[in-house]
Amino acid sequence: MRSAGPARTLRERCLLLQRRMPDHAFFSHTTAALLVGLPVPLAWEMDPVLHVGVRDPLRAPHARGLAGHRLRIEHGEISRRGGIRLTAVVRTWCDLADLLTLPDLVAAGDHIIHWRQPLATREQLELAVASRIGRRGLKVLRRALQMLSDRAESPPESHLRVLLLLAGFPEPRVNHTVTDQFGEFVGRTDLILDAEKIILEYQGDYHRPGKRQWRADMTRRSRPEALGWRVMELNADDLKDPIELVARIRAVAALPRSS
Repeated sequence: MRSAGPARTLRERCLLLQRRMPDHAFFSHTTAALLVGLPVPLAWEMDPVLHVGVRDPLRAPHARGLAGHRLRIEHGEISRRGGIRLTAVVRTWCDLADLLTLPDLVAAGDHIIHWRQPLATREQLELAVASRIGRRGLKVLRRALQMLSDRAESPPESHLRVLLLLAGFPEPRVNHTVTDQFGEFVGRTDLILDAEKIILEYQGDYHRPGKRQWRADMTRRSRPEALGWRVMELNADDLKDPIELVARIRAVAALPRSS
């Protein structure tokens, strides 16, 4: 295809390619995920290949810069967004099981069902997974369903929660508030392990610049610590070594608590 200017965004590239795609073709997998704003790993986000699907038994497209997929499509699994044909968000999440790790699949699912602005419900995801008997990715989809939370605020928070669950920790509370003995607000936390009385705070890069943010983070930590909570501040580097991180959390949990 030729255009007056370069197609810089994913949407522009998809709109351009769609002009040559047959009417029965649609975008799928990570391409469909990115078009609706689902979080995927950076490697997939930067991948220039566009994923295009067709209904089985039609022949999947094959061309330079394309990944073709022949898919069994059910009623309601194709939608439109900004004039672009793509798999519906629930179907897209199921297809991602072929490409993503369990933590990344959970992060995408958390985004879909987030309580503020859900793209679909947990029940819709459950029905979709239940209908995929005998298809690829069913095992990881079932595991991911059990770990979803509609309270997660970011993929790293989702990754950390999955890490805890796989390590055998009880289900942490996600983005809940801590109160004092009088019921007064103390702070809002990322993850809480109640039995261990540990608060896990993921500190993204947005916490780094400025004295004001630094002071706010210090206060945010000291208030629950004054009530006997142990606060662990974690970052992206901590998630790179899950075994060491789990061992560190267990070590903190084993420490005697101050009276």
